Amino acid sequence: MELLEVFKALSNETRLQIVQWLKNPEIHFPKPQHGDIHEDGVCVSDIHKKVGLSQSTVSLYLSMLQNAGLIKAKRVGQWTYYKRNEENIKKLIELLSRDL
Repeated sequence: MELLEVFKALSNETRLQIVQWLKNPEIHFPKPQHGDIHEDGVCVSDIHKKVGLSQSTVSLYLSMLQNAGLIKAKRVGQWTYYKRNEENIKKLIELLSRDL
């Protein structure tokens, strides 16, 4: 996990909000028609609706967060679902508390 990449990803208010919303997805997003919101994640279309930006911008933001290791994607048919990468977030917290 590259700290600089993580900080760049979180330096945008909307990207930071997405990570925060995904912490408690049942509060911030509608219940999915298929699957479990905690196990599978939140559909990209629901994230797009909540953010209110263009689909291409939201896709770019999600890609940045995924590349930074903060979220992970799961493909189900034609849909992509996103959830937090709790393992990497825990490592980040440990790294920050140890090194900063």
